[in-house]
Amino acid sequence: MSSSKPDMTTTAGRIEDLRNRLDEAQAPVGQDAIDAVHEAGAATARERVLKLVDEGTFVETDALAKHRVEAYKMDKSKPSTDGVVTGYGLIDGRRVCVFSQDPTIFDGQIGEVYADKMLKVYDLATKTGVPLIGIYDSTGPRWKEGIVTAHLQAQILRAATRASGLIPQIAVVAGDAAALAAATVPLADITVMAQGATVHVTSADVVGKVAATETTAEELGGSAVHATETGLAQLVAASDVEAVELARTVVSYLPLNNKAASPLGADASGSGIDLDTFMPDDDNQPYDVLDVIAAVADGDFFELSASYAGSVVTGFAHVGGRAVGVVATQPSVLAGCLTRDAARKAARFIRTCDAFNLPIVQFVDSPGFLPSVEEERSGSAAAAAALAYAFAEAQVGTITVVTRKALGPSYALLGSKGLGADLVFAWPTAQIALADAATAAEAIGTDESQYAEENLNPYVATERGLVDAVIEPNATRNRVLEGLRLLERKVAYPAQKKHGNIPL
Repeated sequence: MSSSKPDMTTTAGRIEDLRNRLDEAQAPVGQDAIDAVHEAGAATARERVLKLVDEGTFVETDALAKHRVEAYKMDKSKPSTDGVVTGYGLIDGRRVCVFSQDPTIFDGQIGEVYADKMLKVYDLATKTGVPLIGIYDSTGPRWKEGIVTAHLQAQILRAATRASGLIPQIAVVAGDAAALAAATVPLADITVMAQGATVHVTSADVVGKVAATETTAEELGGSAVHATETGLAQLVAASDVEAVELARTVVSYLPLNNKAASPLGADASGSGIDLDTFMPDDDNQPYDVLDVIAAVADGDFFELSASYAGSVVTGFAHVGGRAVGVVATQPSVLAGCLTRDAARKAARFIRTCDAFNLPIVQFVDSPGFLPSVEEERSGSAAAAAALAYAFAEAQVGTITVVTRKALGPSYALLGSKGLGADLVFAWPTAQIALADAATAAEAIGTDESQYAEENLNPYVATERGLVDAVIEPNATRNRVLEGLRLLERKVAYPAQKKHGNIPL
């Protein structure tokens, strides 16, 4: 038996043949392609998977899959894997499914067998109840395979939609995600983009021709665009490998599925900031709400969408070892005013937390919506409704802490009792009213200072049961922790219906 051609009449030869085939799948289009990827400063599709999962745990599926197309001389090149690495493994000992698109095979274009592999891993993740991490690097449909690729891409979109709310979906955009491949990315619960990666539906060439101006994929949908303008990218990393590592961190805060409990972290104390002396005496002086979050959480706040709609802060944390979602207005940005983008950012995050059993802790210091013509014309009313809808529909435990201003729309929309908050606490510095003193006094026709004295406090709302307790700021961590322990027992019975109609 020669080394190049195993003796297929023997068991040993057949095993050797299998090993040869699997070896080929490790480098489907040869070492030169791998070297070219490395020279470009990137990792291969397979290397990205191995960086994602715990060492030695990856189990590949369909490694030997090959396309079946003969048109346009496609039968002359039939590399193993057909352009996407799929399988399952462990992240910190917890099972996940994964696919990783390979741009070295047919330029990353999606064909029939390729799509079938992705559909199988969606099905595997959904029926076993484990998170699915997709590593995107595809220029869209495989032109030589024709319309069937669009049909199968539609099936992938349907599979991602069906998985939504059942299992966490994390998209890691490591390269280009173009055409219909780009449409799958926003269906993920969390999107991580590497610098230099892009997400765009129409190619730069086509846009350039139609618009009669030159543009690039980076200008259409680079990481900077999606981190600061569209909000699609909640996290941005310097490289594809760092993006994968961020995905590992995201998984650590999430349960395996919509019925599982979140993983517990190590219990730790807050930052030690003296919250009793933290709040400025000047009502208009800004402060950084991240300091408040650090004092209440276990010191591991993991912020999402930090570069987008900065007047609202969102992210994951642990409180007493329990994973929670945090939503907070940021007084150091636009004085904590809500905007269309900030409201939608909060609404999307609240729905993500609610889908996966993460209690929601809100910190409120906001004078209302940003008053501007541009905001109104951009759809701030619909965004306000979306935020209200998301919180009102939430079934997880919800705790609100009013630190300073909760005026008018901000009071109503940001975790109020009226929207269904389970526990609402207020600091003595809280101002819970319809509006600031100047605006209210003018509307009523009364003295401004008198209105402020009588209404800009937490006690009017407390007397009416709209606040459960006014607390000393230093007691906040303990009150939130005890509230979370109580709300572990919360049971909600939603109305039986297909679904509501959130204002999108």
